[in-house]
Order: sequence, then C-alpha cells, then structure tokens
Amino acid sequence: MHLAVYLPLFFPLLAGPAARPLADRLEPRLATWVLTTASVVLAAGSTTVLGLLALAGLVRIPRIARLADLSPAVLGRDDPAWLPVAAPAAVLLLAVTVVASRFLVRRVRAVCAAVLESACFPGQDPLVVMEEPAADAFAMPGLPGRIVVSTGMLATLDETERAILFAHERAHLRAHHYLFAAAAQLAATANPLVRPLAAQVSYTVERWADEAAAGTAGDRRRVAVTVGKAALATQRSGRQRRLPAAALGLLGRRGAERRTDGDRTGLDKAGPVPRRVAALLSPAPTGGKWRAVVTAAYLTAAVLCTVEATQDLHEVLERARGG
Repeated sequence: MHLAVYLPLFFPLLAGPAARPLADRLEPRLATWVLTTASVVLAAGSTTVLGLLALAGLVRIPRIARLADLSPAVLGRDDPAWLPVAAPAAVLLLAVTVVASRFLVRRVRAVCAAVLESACFPGQDPLVVMEEPAADAFAMPGLPGRIVVSTGMLATLDETERAILFAHERAHLRAHHYLFAAAAQLAATANPLVRPLAAQVSYTVERWADEAAAGTAGDRRRVAVTVGKAALATQRSGRQRRLPAAALGLLGRRGAERRTDGDRTGLDKAGPVPRRVAALLSPAPTGGKWRAVVTAAYLTAAVLCTVEATQDLHEVLERARGG
C-alpha cells in the first residue's frame, strides 16, 4: 500500500485552525454545511484508513490468509501493511466503533424521546408555554415540532422580541438543525481531531437561526438585543439549563464551544453569545466563498486518498487470491 493510505489520518490536523475562520467568514447556512460536511468526511476517511490498515495486517497472519484463500507469499512480498502499524490501528478502530456506536444509540434514543414528548403535548399548536419562572426557550423536533418557552422568558421579552424568539426557533425546526449538530458530534466522537469543527457547527446553526430571525424582523440590531436580553435573563435566573439532547435553543448549549487558547483577547476570547451579538451588529456576511472552495478541494483530496488506499488494498488481495 502506498503513502496515500496514511494521508487521511493527517488531514484532520487542519480542522482546528480552519474551524473558527470558516464559521466567522462564511454566511451561516453555508458555514454549517461546509463544517458539517468536513467533519463527516474527515472522520469517515480516518476511520476507513484504520479499517484498511487493520485488515491489511490481519491477512498477513498465515492462518487467516489460508482461511481466506490468500497466498501468504504474495502478501508478504507486496507488504500491504506493517504489522506494528496494523495492530494499533485495529485497537483504535475497535475503540472508535464502540464509542461512536454508543453515541449514535444515545442520540437516536434522544431524538425518539423528543419526538414522542413533542407528540404528547396537547393540540397541534407548535408553541408550548411552560409555567416556569426561569427564562428558557428551545425547539424540539417532532411531528409536529414544538417551540417550548417558559413564562419567565416571555415576561422578559416584549412583543417584538417574542416574535424574534419564535422566528429563531422556527428556523431551527424548519432547517432540521439538530441533524447537522448530531452529524458533526458523531464525527467528533469518531475522531477527536474534528471536535473544533463540531463546536463551530453548534455556533453556526445558531447564527443561521439568528439571520433567519433578522430576515423576518427586518432589524438585525433588535435581534442582537433579544439574544442579549435572553442571555442575561437566563443568567439571572440562576438555574442550570438542561436542554433535551435533541433540542436547540436561542442561547445554544452551555459549553458547546470550549476555549483552548489562553492568549486570545477581545472577541476572539468571547463565548458564542457575545460572538453572535457582535455578528448581528455587523453587516450580514456575504464574502469568504473562496474559503469554501479551498475547503472543498481539501476534502476532495482526502476522499481521493481514501479511495486510492482502498483500491490499493483491493488489488493486493486480488493478486494474493490469484497467487
């Protein structure tokens, strides 16, 4: 097997440096698609390569080669994988499979529970008001999806700001943002190197909904004020927010974006809510598409390397079967 088999393991190394610029410079809808796709492609490529290395090392074992009707001599000559590399790859593949499977099962259960809970609310009105003094609001997927808001949040906002809140949550439901977040988080579970991408997806889906609300309200500054007021009201309530796993809310998720660079200052060090407010107080993003093009080229290279490595192993096994 050629060098191409190892390259997909290194492609995710650029995920960290590239995640924040993509989230900040691209239009939020485009940024969400680009970041989610990048997360899935990079994680899938690295996981596939782990499988190829593990399989290539496995067939080097003479007894297994004979059981598969493969020639140990041909396999040894073509040297599809170095055993000291194949063994750790097999261990990592097993760990990835277990961790990702557990996450997937938990997330599927969470979505099913959210859909069931949403269906259990009386009537077909998508708006559900909770008698709760703490300020909170979130969207739950379902048939129909529901916008759940507390009386504390409603008391905090005026009529226009409530309309902005509802427009934000409707955008989450209409665009199925929970699917983007789940896909990116699954990818990050399979490959921790893409976690910065998944964290930015949690931010960009909120920015996507912010821009949708701004389009409905026709006033970006008022949307920024609404986000800020809701954040302050939630902080003053003193209650730990516990969003359902499949839900998305006006304030996003606590700890969705971890700051790892202690040297950052100003907005670079700010959390998601201040970043969103600053973005809303600035003109709507329209540029940066060249970043999406470069990212697409980078992901294409990662896919081609994975395909090349797969084809390489297939040819080796075919020669061993013929030998």
